[in-house]
Amino acid sequence: MSVTVRFAPSPTGQIHIGNARPALFNYLFALKAGGRFILRFDDTDTARSRREFAEQIETDLRWLGIEPDLVVRQSDRFPSYESAVGKLKEAGLLYPCYETAEELDRRRKVRLSRRLPPVYGREALKLDEEERARLEAEGRRPHWRFLLPNFDADPLSSQRTEIHWEDVVRGPQTVDLASMSDPVLVREDGTFLYTLPSVVDDIELGVTHIIRGDDHVTNTGAQIALFKALGAEAPAFGHHNQLTTTTGEGLSKRSGALSIAGLREAGIEPMAVASLAVLIGTSEAVTACRDMAALAARFDPASSSRSPAKFDPVELQALSRSLIHAMPFEEAAPRLDKLGISGPKAEAFWNAVRGNIEVLEEAADWWRVVTEGPPETAALSDEDRAFVRTAFELLPPEPWGSESWHEWTDRVKAQTGRKGRALFKPLRLALTGRESGPELADLLPLLDREKILARQP
Repeated sequence: MSVTVRFAPSPTGQIHIGNARPALFNYLFALKAGGRFILRFDDTDTARSRREFAEQIETDLRWLGIEPDLVVRQSDRFPSYESAVGKLKEAGLLYPCYETAEELDRRRKVRLSRRLPPVYGREALKLDEEERARLEAEGRRPHWRFLLPNFDADPLSSQRTEIHWEDVVRGPQTVDLASMSDPVLVREDGTFLYTLPSVVDDIELGVTHIIRGDDHVTNTGAQIALFKALGAEAPAFGHHNQLTTTTGEGLSKRSGALSIAGLREAGIEPMAVASLAVLIGTSEAVTACRDMAALAARFDPASSSRSPAKFDPVELQALSRSLIHAMPFEEAAPRLDKLGISGPKAEAFWNAVRGNIEVLEEAADWWRVVTEGPPETAALSDEDRAFVRTAFELLPPEPWGSESWHEWTDRVKAQTGRKGRALFKPLRLALTGRESGPELADLLPLLDREKILARQP
């Protein structure tokens, strides 16, 4: 069977760089194996799920370079979940419980006070038909729990029951089902919690590997048991460390912190985001990969650390900057064209300015400087203004090439006696309106004599 993976976000907000980590882990895993990547929207929470968030997630993934082979929405698959519920009930593996949240909390506190694990004691299994009817007559509606196979004959006497798997990321793993509460699969209102739809979908879509954050390690034991209860072999599992801020705080879709959309709008390069999201917290050095193929070559899920991966947004900006500074014109050209940068001078212009910009969109500012001149008249002292006027009178004849700047400044130096900063700074201010920027030797051939003389202060 070919490798099939899935990324299963809930469309309840914008995804952030922390969400990009499992998306990219799964995509690269499938890419290296020649397998399939499924985007599955876990949108059974109809009160919070929004179609616009789902559309934004698809846009964000495409921007990162992830193209799903299949897109699935759980909201379209309720009949499959109802069928699984019926199967589990018929097998006696899904049972009704009537406790309120307050009652469950009280029982947990009692167990903790007795130094017992705070797991559900299966009290609902002790109810007979008459007691259940009485509770329902009082207006209570049951939620439904999956009966974990952690007992011999009597479910009220659980015993250590180990579930083992070879984790794609963490190696050999063991979970004791006796340390867990029977998971709730169906709420009082009949809606489904995450676990049941997830397992049903993984079975029916042929998912072979589930790679996700390490906050799901404990859940895996119960999910493996549910796969078996539904007559299926469990996929392989992998649990990677999660991204946090430098202070150790988790990221939230609701806060919008470091959202993919926000990073895109800020001009961060997509491969900077992908490279950081994949390589940080692993044994690999965090450097920017030019494309997904290069990143896939460095991707090894087993290289992930057990500790949370802390990152600094400043590092993200540095990676993005390094990609822009090394970006060949052929790659930048379509984006430059959208900024109005085109024509016979576009390539020379890009090679001149790319090393001096933080985000690609800043190239448009330099293009205006080259084609229109500085936005404002340079603020020069009287002495510098006189110097610049003299310098402009010494401009060499056109056409200008790579040596024209040095020819010009040598003339100016000989005529005025100025050199170093006293020579170059006023000329730069007069030509560009800025104190720093691309090499003027590279910019001068992009200008013409008439436009330069028009900039004379």
